[in-house]
Amino acid sequence: MARGVLGSMKCLSRRARFRQLGNSVPLVMPSLLACDFGNLEREVERLEAAGAEALHLDVMDGHFVPNLTFGMPIAAALRRLTDLPIDAHLMVTNPVELVEPFVDAGVDSITIHVEPVDDPAPILTKIRKLGVASGISLNPPTPVDVIQPYLDLSDMVLVMSVMPGFGGQVFEPVALAKLRSLREQARQADREDILLQVDGGVNDETIGNCTAAGADILVVGSAFFSHKDYGRRLEKLSQLALQSLA
Repeated sequence: MARGVLGSMKCLSRRARFRQLGNSVPLVMPSLLACDFGNLEREVERLEAAGAEALHLDVMDGHFVPNLTFGMPIAAALRRLTDLPIDAHLMVTNPVELVEPFVDAGVDSITIHVEPVDDPAPILTKIRKLGVASGISLNPPTPVDVIQPYLDLSDMVLVMSVMPGFGGQVFEPVALAKLRSLREQARQADREDILLQVDGGVNDETIGNCTAAGADILVVGSAFFSHKDYGRRLEKLSQLALQSLA
């Protein structure tokens, strides 16, 4: 993204600047879970040079999911390194405890899971009141109907196409049916502004099916960072995403 565009986006609220990503859909969003954290600054520089428009941060607590990743210090470090929007995906048992700390760390959006909480509504409301975009996510076994009551409080829905916890898993096709259902629900409710994101097993073979089913944002981890040329890789994935819409 050009620095002039970044400068204008910095004048917006964090929620507004994240929602502006809707102008660039379908959008490939690199998941930093698969990057080289021993060279984080260099990785961010390479991603910016490649044309990445936002970065996805997978936050795992070792309880809701069987893996432990990174927390607020990494988010804060990223904020010091880049002006790109940071998309925080909280795969945690008690998301309400982490919302404010992650906002303070500088993220632009926070997505919570529907499964570990009794009522996502107050948490989604809090996220928006703190000035960042709100997201609701559901795992492959969770029916779409479970999140329907919370769509009005959500700027984005994240459809998991694998069980969360580890990268490199095989895409579960049930995600496509959910994306199609959510896109139709959005049309019927006059919520064309809601962003649909998909995460897990997104690669050359699955990315086109995701956009054809209605996905706006495609989170790509190992299928992105396993390639040396980030610019060429981003261009290739973006082309594949667009081809299905032709």
